[in-house]
Amino acid sequence: MPVPHDIPAETELWDTFAKSAFDAEAEPKFCWTQYADHGPGAELLGSPDSALEIGCGTGRALAHLAQQGVKATGVDLSPRMAQLAGERWAPLGVRIEHAEILDWLATDTGRYDAVYSIFGAVWFTDPSRLFPLVHKHLVPGGVFVFSQPPAIPGAYGPQGMYKGGFAGKAMFTYRYSYKPAVWERHLTRAGFAEAEARIVDAPKEGHIGTLIVSAQA
Repeated sequence: MPVPHDIPAETELWDTFAKSAFDAEAEPKFCWTQYADHGPGAELLGSPDSALEIGCGTGRALAHLAQQGVKATGVDLSPRMAQLAGERWAPLGVRIEHAEILDWLATDTGRYDAVYSIFGAVWFTDPSRLFPLVHKHLVPGGVFVFSQPPAIPGAYGPQGMYKGGFAGKAMFTYRYSYKPAVWERHLTRAGFAEAEARIVDAPKEGHIGTLIVSAQA
């Protein structure tokens, strides 16, 4: 059964996050994992002429791609983050839109060589609804890549998550966690020709790794 996402409430949550996460002095950077300078880089996207980041946050990854000559577009639920990141990276040609991703993909007419998410919208959106829309927005042979923490053993499907601290106003969202094989099945059911999900180990043994999933249209 689908969980009851409250988009206005989640927008407020991500706007609150934007206040602490955005750094106007940060430089372009592309990294799939939560550890600096660890794991693969933008090469997982191939050599795209155009790329769409869903849940683009600070926009640093988009800025990195734009510096390589990629036509870079991002979408984020937080109006504050979209404004800050859009203004910061506009000189590089980056375009960032404020929107709920399912609504945006339902109306956008663009097609992209690559769609990706780094701890972004894929983690917080029902894959049964999101993945078919992503597939429709990829050119034939285009790639879809996303990363997020791996599922906690025994905890699969939508998981409720409060804003950090467990005190104050009850601000929460839902994140989606599955075993790697289940992510692959979600993607092939959505029409992708092939999919691979793997966990990249953390740089320090015993620390949390990173789930990285790739699919081709």
